Amino acid sequence: MKHNRRQWLGALGAGAAAGAFPQNVAAQGEAPKAGPLDISDYQPKSMLRIKETKVARSRYPVIDVHSHLSWTRKSQNGVSLAGERRFVWPAERVLQTMDRKNIRAMVNLTGGYDSGLEEAIAKFDKAHPGRFYTFTEPSYSRLLEPNYPQLQADAIAQAHRAGARGLKILKTLGLYLRENITSGKLVAIDDRRFDPMWDACGQLNLPVAIHIADPVAFFTPTDRFNERFEELNRHPDWSFHGLDFPSLAALLEARNRVFARHPKTQFIGLHVGHMAEDLDNVSEALDRYPNMSVDIAARIGELGRQPRRARQFFDRYQDRILFGTDAVPEGHETPQQIFGDELYEIYYRFLETDDEYFDYAPAPIPPQGRWRIYGLRLPDEILRKVYNANAAKVLRIDI
Repeated sequence: MKHNRRQWLGALGAGAAAGAFPQNVAAQGEAPKAGPLDISDYQPKSMLRIKETKVARSRYPVIDVHSHLSWTRKSQNGVSLAGERRFVWPAERVLQTMDRKNIRAMVNLTGGYDSGLEEAIAKFDKAHPGRFYTFTEPSYSRLLEPNYPQLQADAIAQAHRAGARGLKILKTLGLYLRENITSGKLVAIDDRRFDPMWDACGQLNLPVAIHIADPVAFFTPTDRFNERFEELNRHPDWSFHGLDFPSLAALLEARNRVFARHPKTQFIGLHVGHMAEDLDNVSEALDRYPNMSVDIAARIGELGRQPRRARQFFDRYQDRILFGTDAVPEGHETPQQIFGDELYEIYYRFLETDDEYFDYAPAPIPPQGRWRIYGLRLPDEILRKVYNANAAKVLRIDI
């Protein structure tokens, strides 16, 4: 029937003036032919006429538990070594955006260690009390020394005395750090040499913000079936598939063994516990490990395309979900999280409104994948917890 209708419509228009048809219609009833288009140039605009809500300021003050206000240039294998050049944002510039967007405080996860940590704390935490909280990082350069476990535990105590408010574990551990730092066997997340470090954090009430894996797509072939093909095609070194990396499941199992062995240490599973694509998996971990919480940094693109399941997740774990963005400076290799007004407005829109089908990042789509998201419209009780109360509890600060 559809074929006959097309023939009838073509015949009906046959007597119309020739100028009424596009010149690139080759034959009767044939659609205009488009020229070839590179997929990277394809930026479709939605034809939907739907509500668009601008949320300039969050409904409640925000504690962003996941930002990078200072960082260390890393070697090619992702390992930060002593003496590497450090970068620090101007605090005054950051505060301007914070005040516009109702951000009460920001956690700088990558504060480094030793003199680098002291520099970051001086420029942020001490210069602007109550607005910034800086985390330290492990020093892996002395990993092979026989007394490294105690040295690293002592370093945590020293960082605490210097003013550090927590420990950040980058995916360096488990995916890049090797026995002789640059080559050899990968060091496992649950390596016993780190047990004193985890225990020191628990004893000093320092939360551990841990990032041990990337999205599922990074562990699968970069082919036509990969939903992040364009992202991985632009950054082939981001893929962990087919080399000597552990599987995503193995990384999560090793992380879970750490959680189980150190119940008195509070862990924040960054990026929705590293599995925003599988909220049942994250839920199982949260149910099993009461010392675990999660943040939503750089994962509203995953949460927002499963809004009904995500809303159930927020309802059930409303006391253990923290607000975070993974905000980075302009020019960073992950442009979807560039620090600025637009980034926060998207997060606020996702959490506060029931808007439909909007971009999950300020960068041109697709920074991660070709989809859009839907708002959760969280009730005030949950919004307060996610925006600040849960973070304040983990950080042991007043709001």
